[in-house]
Amino acid sequence: MDNQSSMKEGAATAVSEDINARIAGRVRALRADLGMTLDTLAAKCDVSRSMISLVERGESSPTAVVLEKIATGLGVPLATLFEDSSASTDPVSRRGDRTPWRDPQTGYLRRNISPANFPSPIQIVEVALPAGARVAYETGARDVTIHQQIWVQEGSIEVTLGSVTHCLSEDDCLAMQLNEPVAFQNRTRKPSRYIVIVATERSRAPRR
Repeated sequence: MDNQSSMKEGAATAVSEDINARIAGRVRALRADLGMTLDTLAAKCDVSRSMISLVERGESSPTAVVLEKIATGLGVPLATLFEDSSASTDPVSRRGDRTPWRDPQTGYLRRNISPANFPSPIQIVEVALPAGARVAYETGARDVTIHQQIWVQEGSIEVTLGSVTHCLSEDDCLAMQLNEPVAFQNRTRKPSRYIVIVATERSRAPRR
């Protein structure tokens, strides 16, 4: 292996370790804020206690499916687990601030675009789905209402919500509510890229 390849591999490893540490910190903090034990979260999200513990220690490279289950158990969108909790509440997000994350199972790549920690119910995420890849999130009903819009930038994808499949081509946009299992599939021989806009609607506390 030449020096350039070694440097690239080392940089990729560093990025992977950084994002895993970020996910670990977010899961620990969110669980603590809710006063949930590992056992309670495990039962709520159908992920083993040992796996959640590994994730919280940054000793696992969990798949997107596992992380989505954990996020649902914590009552937050998946994008929240990738936010940098140490970042300021600056309303501007810079290109250099965005750390990509690659799903170890499918190779799909995602980046949070929205400013981290800014108090907004809206999050923007960019996703690149490799040729032939499929990501299926199994969670159905959630404790919070989460709306998504999928805007295809390049290529085409199939989005299946429950039993309904939508075929989306470049510049198509799909609006949906995450209240059923959802799957994203790229049946083509070229990668596809799309933007996900997430809006979380939390129930209001009753007035006294």
